[in-house]
Formats: sequence, C-alpha cells, structure tokens
Amino acid sequence: MDLNDPRPLHDQVAEAIRRAVAEGSYAPGDRLPPARDLAEALGINANTVLRALRDLRDEGVLEFRRGRGVSVLSRPDPRSVLEERLRALLAEASQYGYRRDDVIDLIREIS
Repeated sequence: MDLNDPRPLHDQVAEAIRRAVAEGSYAPGDRLPPARDLAEALGINANTVLRALRDLRDEGVLEFRRGRGVSVLSRPDPRSVLEERLRALLAEASQYGYRRDDVIDLIREIS
C-alpha cells in the first residue's frame, strides 16, 4: 500500500486484488486468504480489506460463501484494470504537478 497515494486504502487493496485476478494469480473458483490474514500481511485494518472485498463482490469479481470464505467468481475486464491503473498514474502525476496532457506527451516520448 502506498500511503502517499491520494486514493483510499480500500481502493488500493481492491485494485491489487483485481490486478492479481486479471493477471492469473487467482483463477475463477480459487479462494482468497481470509481478510484478517490479508490485512496482517498488508499492515492495515481488516475492515479496510473487507470493504475492498465487498466492492469487488459488488463488481462481480468475488463471491462470498458462508463457511467457505471469499472466492474468485470471474476475471475482471482487462480494460477496467488498465483504466484503474491509468487513473492511479494520473493521480500520482498530478501530485508532481503534471497534467493529463503532460502524461500523454511522456507516453508518446517513450513509445
């Protein structure tokens, strides 16, 4: 987790899980570790992790099963994962005084 990132921690956690699922680290049907274990590994409050998990459930990425924990339901749309990463990039760039057009120019320079 990046404490300098202006986004709430639960959004950062949701993005990390979404990315892990999109990249294939977790496949549909796989169970995630308990929220308490995730929170401990990340050094954050378990309620923050639970909020991220609920957001992903509402998106249709995860499902909650009583007595069975949290499982991956489907892979997120790769475009939505990329859009989330781009939003984070733009937010970070703005912290350094860069505008959207500046970031686009940088991307063109390195492409």
